Formats: sequence, structure tokens, C-alpha cells
Amino acid sequence: MENINKNRLFLASCVALLVTSMTFAIRARLETVFGPEGVGLTLEQIGWAFTPAFWGFTIAMIIGGPLVDSLGIKKITWMAFVTHAIGITWTILAKDQTSLFLATLFVGIGNGMVEAALNPMIASMYSKNKTKMLNRFHVWFPGGIVIGSLIGWLVMDVMGLSWQIMVGVLFIPLVIYGLMFRGQNFPVTERVQMGVSNKKMIASLGKPLFIFMVLCMFLTAASELGTTQRIESLLKESVAVPLLVLAFINGIMALGRAFAGQVIHKLQPAGMLLFSAIFTFIGLWLLTITSGGMTFAAAAVFAVGVTFFWPTMLGFVAEYLPETGALGLSIMGGAGMLSVSVVLPLMGKLMDDANAMEALRTMSILPAILIAAFIGLYIYMKKRTSNT
Repeated sequence: MENINKNRLFLASCVALLVTSMTFAIRARLETVFGPEGVGLTLEQIGWAFTPAFWGFTIAMIIGGPLVDSLGIKKITWMAFVTHAIGITWTILAKDQTSLFLATLFVGIGNGMVEAALNPMIASMYSKNKTKMLNRFHVWFPGGIVIGSLIGWLVMDVMGLSWQIMVGVLFIPLVIYGLMFRGQNFPVTERVQMGVSNKKMIASLGKPLFIFMVLCMFLTAASELGTTQRIESLLKESVAVPLLVLAFINGIMALGRAFAGQVIHKLQPAGMLLFSAIFTFIGLWLLTITSGGMTFAAAAVFAVGVTFFWPTMLGFVAEYLPETGALGLSIMGGAGMLSVSVVLPLMGKLMDDANAMEALRTMSILPAILIAAFIGLYIYMKKRTSNT
């Protein structure tokens, strides 16, 4: 780790993740721009136009994961920068479903490359505090959604400016993280440091515990991002400004992740995941029966639930399955985003054919399954710890 400025790399990583998360909030605001009352797309069509943000993310992570070890973290990071720039520019020029689809694809690839490169970089730089530092890094996912939500509200709802200006704001953090990474030395991944062979890494991906975590990642990511990405449509009948509910949810998430170290010490990763599943389930059900100010109370319960899902799932794999390397982390993130790409159009169809409350009730099935799964994981990890 000689000649590596950990603090600068960590801060630059946070700004890169800020760009990623701001795209989620701004895309949520674009739903009304391109929807039935705007360009005229149905909610299902918008769901399909938004899906490349998630399967493009998945492709980037699955391809970028193994390339991080061979090409290095630095090159994958710059791939993220270039595809982010293309995607943001194309979004500003989007006029219909096809152009929005292609713009979203490049943004998704950029987002995936950020995670593919920077999750293993942080795990490598902070090998003794992986889950804690990954949670601190992922503060900027909800943090960026708060910032993006407020920008969308201020630019379009308060100032009455065009949606293109709202999207163009993304160039500010993009340029900042490019300048911060410029000229820096990057560490090698932890798998390279450990000397784990490709053969052993591939074999580790077949371990039952890893497969179990990948399957759970499908459900945790869909519970969190499937809900928040369609917040405008889900809550438009419950509150006046759904984007402010999105900002509220992610503000709670940012605070929770900032102080994750204390929670991790008390509950351990398996306990945190069980806690998260229970609160997510309760929060989704409360959102189906509340309106007005009480929607924020229900959203708070939901936020407490989803706060630790994504970083703790990654931290668990980095801590207990380190031999899976950068590819293991990429498969986890890719699985999560792939699940969201499936859920978004299905939620759109539910809302088109039935209503938003039915979509929320259906989504609550996912954390209900996770409660059972994480009870099993908690018991397994307790036995595993007592046997070592």
C-alpha cells in the first residue's frame, strides 16, 4: 500500500458513488416527464426503458469483476467515467422510449463499473474493517439519492426549470471524481494480494454459502431499489411530493450507514440482515395503509429496514468468502441489479392493471421470504462461530 493515498481514493470513490446514486433519484423524477402526463409512455413502457440501468449495471459488474484483477482497478474506474459521461449526455438528448433506453444503458454500465472497481478496492485498502468501510462507502448511495431528489424537486418543482438542467447537474460530481482519481496510484485487489489462483476463485463461487447469498441478493436489492426507483408512481396518491419521501428514506439510510460500525459490533452481519428483513417487511405493509404525514412514518420504518441490506451483503461475502475476490463482489452486485431489472416492468404492469397498493403488497412478499432465509443464516453462523 506504499505510495497510495487511501484517503483521497476513498473520497474519490464516494463522489463516484454519488454520481451513481444521483442517477437513481433523477431517473425516478424522469418517470413523470416521460410518463402518461408527459411524453406519453405507459408505466410499463417506462419500466422497460429503465431496466438497462439495472441489467446494464449487471453486465458491467460481471465483465468488470474479473477484469479488475487482470486490467487493474484504475482502468475499470476510467471506463466508469467515460460511460457515465456518455450516458448523462444521451439522457439530456432523449426524446422517446428508445433513446431513453440507450441512455439508461450507458448510465447503468457506468454505475456497474463504479461498483466493480471500487468495492474490491475498498475491501483491499481496509482489509481489517471491510463491512464497516463498505457501509461508510455506501453512505453515499442513499446520500446521493437525497441530493438528487432535492435537486429534482428544486430545479423542476420549485424553480420551474427544464428536466435537462436537472440531468446536467450530474456533470458536476462526474468532473470532480475524475479530477480526484487523476494521477493516483491504485492498490491491487485482495485476491491478488492473497495469491489466490483463478481456479480456486472459480471453485469458491460454487460454495453453498456463496450461492445462498447470491439468491438472497436478488430479494434484498429488489425490496430496496424496486420500491424506491418507482416511488413517484407508488406514492402519488398518498403524498403530494413523493420525491421528498424518497429523500427522507435515503436520509435515514445515509445516517444509519455512517454509524454502521456500532451496529455491526452488536449484531454481526447475519443479525443485521435478519433485522433489516423484518423492518423492510413491516415498512412495506405500512406504506399500503398510510397517507399524508403518516406515509413518512411508514417510510421511516422501511428505511431502517433497507439501510444495511446492500453493503452488509457485500461485506458478508468479503469477510467470510474473501477467496471469491472481486468477481464474487461483482456477482453479488450484478445479481442485485438484475433482479431490479425484472421487478420494474412487473411493478409497472401491476400499477397499470391494478393499483400502487397492490404493487406494494406484492413487493412485501420478498422481505417475508428473507426473514425465513436470514433466520437460517443466523443460526448457521452461530454454529460456525462456536465450532471455530
